[in-house]
Amino acid sequence: MIHFLLLQNRQGKTRLAKYYSPFEAEEKRQLESEVHKAVVSRSGKQFTNFVEFRNYKLVYKRYASLYFSFCVDTNDNELLYLETIHLFVELLDKYFESVCELDLVFNFNKIYALLDEMFLGGEVSETSKRVILERVSETEKLE
Repeated sequence: MIHFLLLQNRQGKTRLAKYYSPFEAEEKRQLESEVHKAVVSRSGKQFTNFVEFRNYKLVYKRYASLYFSFCVDTNDNELLYLETIHLFVELLDKYFESVCELDLVFNFNKIYALLDEMFLGGEVSETSKRVILERVSETEKLE
């Protein structure tokens, strides 16, 4: 199960956060800071993209200047979540036609719609890019 996912830049600014487990506001700020420190301090050439974190496991991947981090259960399949991060990045890139950090800031509601189509209660529910983009497109037509 995914407990939370974060999109953070290199400076530690959280650009997007989605929590599937209940955390207090202060604990969320602390988690975001700790996740950033844990992920940024690791060299991509020396370490894997998996980190033991509290009672969880972090699965992260860096794309350009953003870190995509998923906090999952320790017994979950890391490679599934690594592929899920890549799928999410591909969706963002296709949806925004070459996504950048500002797209995340100014279109966060659209990104949450993509996330809601991909995940349900912290579990992966859809993995087809075509289906996800069609559903989001249909939702936008209704607005």
